[in-house]
Amino acid sequence: MRGDDDILGGQGQSYLSLYPPGDVYQVQVVGDWMADGLRYGLTEAFRGDARVQVRPKQLDFPSLMRGDFEYETKELDEDLGKGAPQVAVVMLGPQDRTSLRIGSRRFGIDTDEWRAEFGRQIDVVMKVLRRRKIAVYWVSLPNVRRTDTNEDVLMLNEIIREKVILNGFKYIDAYAGFTDDGGSYSAMGPDLTGKIRLLREQNGVSFTEAGNRKLAHFVERELKRDLTQAKRDRTIPLAGTEAEQASIAAQRQTQQRLPRPVAGTPLLANGQPQLGPPAPGQPAGTTASAAANGDQKADSGRISIALTAPGGKEEIVAIDLLRPAIPASILELVNKKEVADKPTTLGDLLVDKIPGGVIVMSSISPAAEAGGRNARLQPTQTPYFRVMVKGERMPVRADRSDDVAWPRPEPPPVEIEAPKAAPPVAAPSAAPEPARKQVSKPKRAEVDGVRVR
Repeated sequence: MRGDDDILGGQGQSYLSLYPPGDVYQVQVVGDWMADGLRYGLTEAFRGDARVQVRPKQLDFPSLMRGDFEYETKELDEDLGKGAPQVAVVMLGPQDRTSLRIGSRRFGIDTDEWRAEFGRQIDVVMKVLRRRKIAVYWVSLPNVRRTDTNEDVLMLNEIIREKVILNGFKYIDAYAGFTDDGGSYSAMGPDLTGKIRLLREQNGVSFTEAGNRKLAHFVERELKRDLTQAKRDRTIPLAGTEAEQASIAAQRQTQQRLPRPVAGTPLLANGQPQLGPPAPGQPAGTTASAAANGDQKADSGRISIALTAPGGKEEIVAIDLLRPAIPASILELVNKKEVADKPTTLGDLLVDKIPGGVIVMSSISPAAEAGGRNARLQPTQTPYFRVMVKGERMPVRADRSDDVAWPRPEPPPVEIEAPKAAPPVAAPSAAPEPARKQVSKPKRAEVDGVRVR
């Protein structure tokens, strides 16, 4: 938290100025050759963001412990006055690992005299930035490959962090973002998309393009939070003109003078007593006795939502919320509990810490038994504890992928059923002979006394 918001021109909790020229924050990078890579990463990070413009050239400030420190500080003050940025991102220190000469004596980097002088130089630079009313984000030094150099980096970061906080600026910790799981140096690491890529150069100090983009991400994250806070503090509901305030005051006085409704008095949709008959087309209001019995009166409202247009300008959209009156009987029916409360079985809380300092918590609840009761096991008897902590094997289930018993058990004999005999086929019955037709014999005739056939 800043103790003097008036220095930066902010209001409330905002770290940034609420009203930058043209609603665009000018970001100026200050530092040495490592800050130049940071400038590239910031340019890529805020590309397409209409709220921020990163200056295409950094202000060179190579070292705090060189002999021309006073000249460099004067040049920095003049350049900041010409450009008039609202935000400054500072990163320097890799070239400050030199001995300090005071008169005829020399002091190494590990001496108290050297540390005191380094802190004093930081205070001078911050005084220049404060006088220009600039919001400062001071980035720490990253870890390096050489062990002795890395110890010096930790010492420099400790001094920088203390001075930044005492001066009311923001300290961006980039050291932990480029270490492995054990906290050591690693040239490879995850980029912003999670892919493992080469982040550091062969010298063990500089960054690749992917590394510079990741380095800028830590500044981008903090700066975007402050941009959101500045926008929130700038969106202040206006109190209205004197005429509007007088009208509101008159309405409040009228409401205070209204008599309190008695039982049987109709109420309007806004809860006020109905003093006369309802207007044509207007529904009759509820009664005061009904309101006392638990009826929920109609309550319509309106909300305003601030949206950001594609051009970056803010638009206010008003939405009407309609809520009709609800009888007490409906409310009682909705709120009625159809089932009795049942005790809820709490699960076991598992806590783990993953790389990056993120703590992951999960809750495991026991499954319900077939009889409907919840069987809660002791924490040491849960499958998770037995397998993941104690290293036990789960019971092997036959014919499962983890069933590796050898020799394999003899399979049960397979009974082959004999084929069933086909049912006998009945012999086809002889077809009945067709009935013979009896032909009557012709009668014999007699011709002239002789029989003729």
